[in-house]
Amino acid sequence: MQPLRILHTEAAVAFGGQEHRIFKELHAMRDRGHQLEAVCQPQAQLVARLRDDGFVVHTIPMGGTKNFIKGVVAMRGILRRGNYDVINTHSRIDTLIAGTAGRLNGKPLIVRTRHLANKVGSMLSYTWLPHRVTTVSDYVRRYLISRGVPEMRIATIYSPIVLPPPVERSTLRDELGLASDDIVVGCVAVMRAKKGHRDLIDALAPLMADRPQLHLVLVGSGSPTFEQVQAYVAQLGLQSRIHMLGTRRDVPNLLAGCDLFALATEQEASGTVYVEAQAAGLPVIGTRVGGVAEMMREDLTGLLVPVKDVAALTAALQRLIDDPGLRHRMGQAGNRMVREEGVFSPERLAERTESVYRKWIGERQ
Repeated sequence: MQPLRILHTEAAVAFGGQEHRIFKELHAMRDRGHQLEAVCQPQAQLVARLRDDGFVVHTIPMGGTKNFIKGVVAMRGILRRGNYDVINTHSRIDTLIAGTAGRLNGKPLIVRTRHLANKVGSMLSYTWLPHRVTTVSDYVRRYLISRGVPEMRIATIYSPIVLPPPVERSTLRDELGLASDDIVVGCVAVMRAKKGHRDLIDALAPLMADRPQLHLVLVGSGSPTFEQVQAYVAQLGLQSRIHMLGTRRDVPNLLAGCDLFALATEQEASGTVYVEAQAAGLPVIGTRVGGVAEMMREDLTGLLVPVKDVAALTAALQRLIDDPGLRHRMGQAGNRMVREEGVFSPERLAERTESVYRKWIGERQ
């Protein structure tokens, strides 16, 4: 088949989870043989990262009425010159600009991707402007359908993880002075109130009281939550048992030093960190919220508890902490799901993306 010419647009200037997904998607689709370009704001971190990897990146200032009008004009020129088959937009502002330009040009297929789980205000950038919509989980898909996106015009495409090589020996326990028989609960997440760090601490604290070998490792940063959690740990007198490592670039190494993974998030569009933990061979504990249940197999690779239910979280933690055999079985099952079945692989993302693009292009002809 003829390769597709695809243009991604993103208005955000930081490089968070959404931009990381875009970055991986461009690479996965290029590896499949398609031609990929992007449109970003001049100061966006994506610009340098994509250009360093050989992608063509166009820059347009976005935000405000003047930039909207200029942006539509500039985008129409980019579309005419590029002769793209698909524009895939990712945020509200770039959807307004690229969607308007695409509609005025009459081509190409306009797809909007929804990455977040929070409520949507205006549905303009999901209904009238794009021809089709993709989401990062069925949970988000069902929400948008309830808000008026026709069911046949929306598809779920899970975010992938790029599998790191297996870690032969983690340095985590040496770094923290922990013994091989200590039990380490890991949690990797940006420090925001909605990530539930305090609930996780409250659930673990009573278990730590009579299990001196039990430790919690928190990886991630973000003010003011980091400082608030740090003060709470000190208030409880658990500084020697709860280790706050801040931002780290060796997450696979850290996960390999843990016995299980837990994140008591209150809001999550998907939750690929659970996938990363399972890839490391860890059983996972998550909350029954957003798309978290889609990232694991309940009672096979991990456990789910109701959101904001500290007692249920304590019970789930105790079950895994006190049963090394169950930890091993769930960890192995999760590892197989991710590494052998390829459920969340970049290759699977590219196959699924190409399939829905071609289907939707065909429907418009």
